[in-house]
Amino acid sequence: MSTTIPGIEDAQTLAQAIVDTIHEPLIVLDGGLRVLAASRAFYEIFKVDPGHTMGRLLYDLGDGQWNIPALRLLLETIIPEKTAMDGFEVDHHFPGVGRRTMLLNARKVIYATSDNSTILLAFTDVTARRVVERELADLLEHTEELLRQKQVLLQEMQHRVANSLQIIASILLIKARAVTSEETRLHLKDAHQRVLSVAEVQSHLHASGGLDQIEVGPYLTKLCGSLGASMVGETQPIRIKVEADHGLIGSDKAVSMGLIVTELVINAIKYAFPASRADAVVTVSYASAGGGWTLVVHDNGVGGDNAAPPAHGGLGTAIVEALVKQLEARMTLSASPGMTVSINRAA
Repeated sequence: MSTTIPGIEDAQTLAQAIVDTIHEPLIVLDGGLRVLAASRAFYEIFKVDPGHTMGRLLYDLGDGQWNIPALRLLLETIIPEKTAMDGFEVDHHFPGVGRRTMLLNARKVIYATSDNSTILLAFTDVTARRVVERELADLLEHTEELLRQKQVLLQEMQHRVANSLQIIASILLIKARAVTSEETRLHLKDAHQRVLSVAEVQSHLHASGGLDQIEVGPYLTKLCGSLGASMVGETQPIRIKVEADHGLIGSDKAVSMGLIVTELVINAIKYAFPASRADAVVTVSYASAGGGWTLVVHDNGVGGDNAAPPAHGGLGTAIVEALVKQLEARMTLSASPGMTVSINRAA
């Protein structure tokens, strides 16, 4: 079932009402590009008078303000070939209106009962949208430049920190060799190892490119390798073994974990093997599951006797306990066989 409009006058009235109802500027052109109808929005936005619009060639409207090369391309080349075009962008300065960016949608209407054709041309003002897009683009460019500058400053800071830590470690070692008190010498050497640990953490984070997450396995392997090279003597060969999965940890947490491992490994090297053993080994293992993880430092040394220094509440013990608390983890100790310190953070 189809509905017909009784007469041509009624059809024209309906068509004009539809045109006027549309909120966006819309004009109807004949085959010669003369204006047959225009919406109220067209007159209001472009500030033109209906008396100087109807029946006139589009390019002559408003003293030639519509004689735009891009619009000519659309109406004279694209539409005759494609009969339709959406989102054709035109940027132009309109007298009395200012510069506007318009998206043009065009349709060529061909009638079955006539050789005549008309073109419907609708305009969408995207000037404000383009301004926002340009501002966002400028803001993004500015932000990227700030990030680049921040990265340069961060690299410079990391370089300075690394140099400062090495200087401090060297001074502590020199002082340790110079003092006569054995107790003072041991304290200075402990401080030297802790500074080296921080330096190793900083070095690894710098090598990771400032990533928020770093892989624990390579990190602990490098850290323990450094500890072994500086702590283990030829007269007492102690192997330091690392077993870790592919878990990741935040770079902020890695510092605390690295210091914990340093304290526990140093403690094991100093106290677990009072007599030389060919099979002496300290194992550092790390396993992650979900959002939790477990860090274990185990040695196959003398066991119960090895628990003595931590139980006395020395500086190393205080450091480990503080760092474990900082990581929101829980520490348990087992002294048989060997010594096992397990640190667990629940998911």
